[in-house]
Amino acid sequence: MSISTLHPSKPPEAPAKTLRAVYTDMDDVEFLAGMRLLEDCGFSVDYLNTQDPARIAAEAHDATALLVGYAAITAEIMDAMASLKVIALLSMGFNNVDVEAARERSIWVTNIPGAATEEVATHALALTLAVTRGLPFYSATVQSGHWNQRDTIIPPRLSQTRLGILGLGRIGTRFAEMAAGVFGDVVGYDPALPDTLEVRQRLAEAGIRRTTLEGVRDTANVLSLHMPLTDDTADMINTEFLAAMPAGSFLINVSRGALVDSQALRDSIASGHLAGAGLDVLDVEPPIQGEHPLLGNPRILITPHMAYFSYFTETEYVRQQAQNVASWKSTGRPDSPVVELP
Repeated sequence: MSISTLHPSKPPEAPAKTLRAVYTDMDDVEFLAGMRLLEDCGFSVDYLNTQDPARIAAEAHDATALLVGYAAITAEIMDAMASLKVIALLSMGFNNVDVEAARERSIWVTNIPGAATEEVATHALALTLAVTRGLPFYSATVQSGHWNQRDTIIPPRLSQTRLGILGLGRIGTRFAEMAAGVFGDVVGYDPALPDTLEVRQRLAEAGIRRTTLEGVRDTANVLSLHMPLTDDTADMINTEFLAAMPAGSFLINVSRGALVDSQALRDSIASGHLAGAGLDVLDVEPPIQGEHPLLGNPRILITPHMAYFSYFTETEYVRQQAQNVASWKSTGRPDSPVVELP
């Protein structure tokens, strides 16, 4: 009897399949650290550099994880990716993904909650101070050689004005904490926030007096938006809404551009009803020069969707996005899912 008969050899095990992670679009974000994190977890990683749905569906068809910047991820793309298990976003907002379609297909969708709370709140305050003090106008007059030129709009004394906040989540509340010492009064509205003792205490500590949507809209001299984009909130800042705001008031938006009807906002400022606006987001990004209604108006200060940006967030966003995928691989659940799966 041979040795091989006494100890039959086992057939060699098939090598484990390498999972594939694909980045769609990252613009100017430096994401090599995220790629390394995923490679250390055993993923093969590719970058498509596209928002084109056809290319994403075709070139990432076998991906297990999709890491997304601004690309729209639809049900059709998901159906073309039979192995897809995780869609990891590079923002707190998730309106560029069909979350319900993902849930129906047992695909996790993850976001980045809280990483840039301080930065976005600070940017909202910076926009508020800039437009209420007329800084764009006065900077432009100095640059053009007119030292003593005065604007027709006289800046308000903020300690005698009311700040209104729509959306009292992390960012809205942090903004209120920063602004409470500047404004005479801070009011807020959030339909998704429960009315509990804990919530009341948190809002009180932030200096926020909670009221109705109309109570904020009709009385706030500065109105700052911190709402998610949903079917209910899209274009909520429309002609009727703006007309109900106090004459001479200001609008601030660091949330989602599509909350605002752009033409209605321009018309309201052009008519003199609103004194100005400070915006970090637009309904179309980037805007088309010569076509977008909010470009070219000196009373509208626009920054390029960079309220989140700082030395800290530049690396933390990339890390959290990749870590969501890595955590799913190791535990079966990502760190910050948008919705829970069964």
